[in-house]
Amino acid sequence: MLNKLKKKLDFWNLTTITLIVFFAVFLIYPLGALLLGSFQGNDGSFTLEHFQTFFEKKYYYQSLMHSFAVTICVTILAIAIGVPLAYLMSTLKIRGKGIIEIFIIISVLSPPFIGAYSWILLLGRSGVVSKFFMEHFDITVPSIYGFGGILLVFTLKLFPYIYLYVSGALKKMDSSLMEAAESLGVTGIKKMTTLVLPLVLPTVLAGAMLVFMNSLADFGTPMLIGEGYSTMPVLIYSEFISEVGGNAHFAAALSTIMILITTIIFIAQKYVVNKKSYEMSSLRPIHPVKATGIKNFFAHLFIYVIVGLAIIPQVTVIYTSFLKTRGAMFIEGFTLDSYKRVLERMGDSILNTYVYGIIALVIIIILGMLISYASVRRKNFFTSFIDTIAMFPYIVPGSVLGITLLLAFNKSPLLLSGTASILIISFIIRRLPYTMRSSAAIIYQLSPSMEEASISLGYSPMRTFINVTARLMMPGVLAGALLSWITVINELSSSIILFTGNTRTMSVAIYSEVIRASYGTAAALSTILTVTTVVSLLIFFRMTGSKEVSL
Repeated sequence: MLNKLKKKLDFWNLTTITLIVFFAVFLIYPLGALLLGSFQGNDGSFTLEHFQTFFEKKYYYQSLMHSFAVTICVTILAIAIGVPLAYLMSTLKIRGKGIIEIFIIISVLSPPFIGAYSWILLLGRSGVVSKFFMEHFDITVPSIYGFGGILLVFTLKLFPYIYLYVSGALKKMDSSLMEAAESLGVTGIKKMTTLVLPLVLPTVLAGAMLVFMNSLADFGTPMLIGEGYSTMPVLIYSEFISEVGGNAHFAAALSTIMILITTIIFIAQKYVVNKKSYEMSSLRPIHPVKATGIKNFFAHLFIYVIVGLAIIPQVTVIYTSFLKTRGAMFIEGFTLDSYKRVLERMGDSILNTYVYGIIALVIIIILGMLISYASVRRKNFFTSFIDTIAMFPYIVPGSVLGITLLLAFNKSPLLLSGTASILIISFIIRRLPYTMRSSAAIIYQLSPSMEEASISLGYSPMRTFINVTARLMMPGVLAGALLSWITVINELSSSIILFTGNTRTMSVAIYSEVIRASYGTAAALSTILTVTTVVSLLIFFRMTGSKEVSL
């Protein structure tokens, strides 16, 4: 009897049970608590009052309309920019292509609120560009605040997702398809719209989903430059912060509405992708050719302008971090005073970011490898359930996840609110899907015969996984871990809900400094984050021998 029990409770069965318990405690229970809280009145009774209030008052439901307006427009613009950019970069020889791709990766991996802050410095009421045009040409540039500013920041931040996805798809396309189209007289824009676009449509939709979700969930950008143009994440944050101790149930109801909307959108996108997917093999991959004349000029102009605009936020924060400041104003001259103030006043925020990030990353890598292996090699109902539930935070906005965890763990027996643990848990839950998907992708490419050979030589399943499979998985794991790491250290949406004075991270500190108009220290902290991102990329390229990051 005991031997039978030992056989049933082998390494992978115990791992599956442990993972189920982990997600039950830190995801299913908090989401259940959120759902129940959204239907509770202040006296604890069941009520639909919160949902009724949302749909009856224009102030509330208008925020949802604003969110949809922003996300739909951003997604369309990101596709309109990202697809042609990927096509030109893949089919034409572009000068400085390597540097351009690094700039694109840096721009997509930096936090959106840094972009918002940078554009305030440039096009705000006292911005450099705004003052220049007013003083020299008596021209008032369009305001960066409101819908237009949010659209600009999100589009320049998120179009690289479309670019990276479509670039990856074009590398799998056989050049003979294009040659056949050209032999039939289909060239230029017609070739792109009738041949290339239909073939990469599933990839475009996958990238569009990422753009849509990121813009829908982002809190920092509309909070900094919205100025009355309230979106759902801002509304949820404002209601929760202003109503703590009074009516947190209304914030829970708003969060429930957001989860329902993102889930429906995600399911619809998956359905369309599955219906429209194609198999492609690149026996003869597309080779870039050198364009000539006006085509070459406009191709380079388009690429340089778009990428130049996308990288402006990083250039702006790095430059301004070395400027002298007087209050909220930058003055002539260069200094390291902003960095000195940051290290003196906010050294703990920098340390917290790296310590929490490293702890979260180690756990993310372990969980990502275990879940991906179990879901691919040990497929059953329970491992499929774990794989599905672990991906769910991918579509849950950060501010919603923050409120979910705070409502669930603000009392005994698991009192985690105000501790570093709750921040680390939110990082793990929210950023685990990146490492999971990249790990699963590499497992599909590994033959089970190597594991079978190891087990036949006397190694246990656990030792086989650690000594054989895990090592072979490492290239795919590192790609996902890079994205998990960079998004963890840049995380704001959930951190702004969960942090305390002792657990503040760099992203929260940057946001706080911008709100206080302490632009010098905000720029210095932003530069540290940007440099960390670049160094992380360089380490990744060095360790993997790769020169690109695939999503």
